[in-house]
Amino acid sequence: MANKKITVIQPTKPLHSSDFQSYSKRRLVAAYARVSTDHEEQESSFEAQVSYYEQKIKANPAWQFVEVYSDEGITGTSMKKRDGFNRMIKDALAGKIDLILTKSVSRFARNTVDSLTTVRKLKDKGVEVFFEKENIYTLDSKGELLITIMSSLAQEEARSISENTAWGHRKRFADGKFSLAYSTFLGYDKGPDGELVINEEQAVIVRRIYDDYLAGLSPYTIAKRLTEDGIETPAHKTVWQASTVYSILKNEKYYGAAILQKCITTDFLSKKQIKNTGQLPQYYIANDHEAIIPPEKFKMVQDEMQRREDAGFKAQCVSIFSARIVCGDCGGFYGRKIWHAGSKYASWRWHCNNKFQKRKYCSTPTLKEESLKEAFLEVFNGLIKRRDKIEKNYNRCLDAITDTSEYERQLEELNKGCAEVHQLIKSLLISHGKQSEDESISDMYAEYENRLDTLAKLKQELDMKIAACSAKRTQVNGFLSELKKHDQPLVEFDDLVWQAVIHHARVDNNNTITFVFRDGTEVTTPIKNGVKPYRKRKKEEPSDE
Repeated sequence: MANKKITVIQPTKPLHSSDFQSYSKRRLVAAYARVSTDHEEQESSFEAQVSYYEQKIKANPAWQFVEVYSDEGITGTSMKKRDGFNRMIKDALAGKIDLILTKSVSRFARNTVDSLTTVRKLKDKGVEVFFEKENIYTLDSKGELLITIMSSLAQEEARSISENTAWGHRKRFADGKFSLAYSTFLGYDKGPDGELVINEEQAVIVRRIYDDYLAGLSPYTIAKRLTEDGIETPAHKTVWQASTVYSILKNEKYYGAAILQKCITTDFLSKKQIKNTGQLPQYYIANDHEAIIPPEKFKMVQDEMQRREDAGFKAQCVSIFSARIVCGDCGGFYGRKIWHAGSKYASWRWHCNNKFQKRKYCSTPTLKEESLKEAFLEVFNGLIKRRDKIEKNYNRCLDAITDTSEYERQLEELNKGCAEVHQLIKSLLISHGKQSEDESISDMYAEYENRLDTLAKLKQELDMKIAACSAKRTQVNGFLSELKKHDQPLVEFDDLVWQAVIHHARVDNNNTITFVFRDGTEVTTPIKNGVKPYRKRKKEEPSDE
């Protein structure tokens, strides 16, 4: 139309930082400061950053000071644990901040995605960030491009730092050096030269945990009793968890050794860690420090853990006899029940658990706990009398029955075979590639893979045989070691002796019990005071015979 009229509506808010000089409203300005370690040399840097920004903002008449948000000793690769940073972003999105000052892109975030996502959220709300070192205002037209470039560089810097740090840790591990969270590690303090020194007050608790476990208690029951007794956890809490007890029972440092690099970091951004199952080398240090738990007792605990797990009694053990007494009829375990509870005749009795799970009872007897103990004492004291003869026999044959030299020779041949096949596969891939259109090449590749699978299975079988020989030697030596401790017959039942020498005991329906020792020795003895089960039958039910 000919009479078109245009009226200019003047802006009321600036678009870029440079426009704020003519803008009358004072900007709400905050700053963000961070250092990524707790080292003393960083403390002054952190304090200097906070002081610098507070003075800088208050000195500008166009700015209104809000706060210097900060995180001390926190990494910049993730925002999850940066409380100060997250609070600042929340306040900014709520309209409490117009401008955020920070030292550099790397101080803000070393993760490109986090950095750009956060900047864009703030930009949508009209909140600007100024990176001093790079001289970037995020509301400027070139801001986002520069931030993308700088954040990527910062992320690569973080990757480099992470890799250098990991290399440093591995070098220290290779040198046998490691650090420990002493404030939450039960039983040890840091010595004057950085070595582990036993804290005797805490060591009593560690020894109690090991003894209770060998006495038949589960980690859950041990944790419950420690809580009831008002004993503080390693993390200085009042309630113990079964997982805490379990970790103490599994930690090799309690017998004076150390295994380093148990876990590895797979992502330098998320800091995600996984168990090292062979991806990187581990380092075993024997006799690194003074032991709280003797090595043989530690080994007993590990064996007991495995036995309970194999038996399905990982968490339900209530006694040293739990999952140890086997029914000769059905192969099930005996369980414990109190008879005449509340009376002077009260006593613990053991019987086949399938008694309550089947219509037809097993014919094996119910045993008094005292009868079990008496039978074991009699059998074990008989072994003590024959100790010298038993040891002499093992000295003659132990090396022969646990010899692994032939298995190791075969394993070496298999390893050579694997190396040869790997080389053939490598040559084939270099020459033709895995996805070759030549069918004969594909068939050859498949044949090589099948050969590798076959060799791997044979290696696994040999590894198991070698491990079995090693376990046998350990079991025999442990058995002999326990026998050597006793010059005289036992006068009363000892829980730890039972745990040290017995694998299991089998109760048969002829009123006998066979003790199977850890070295494989079997000794059968009559049961005193065994009670045959009462078997109720209907008239029409046929006899077992």
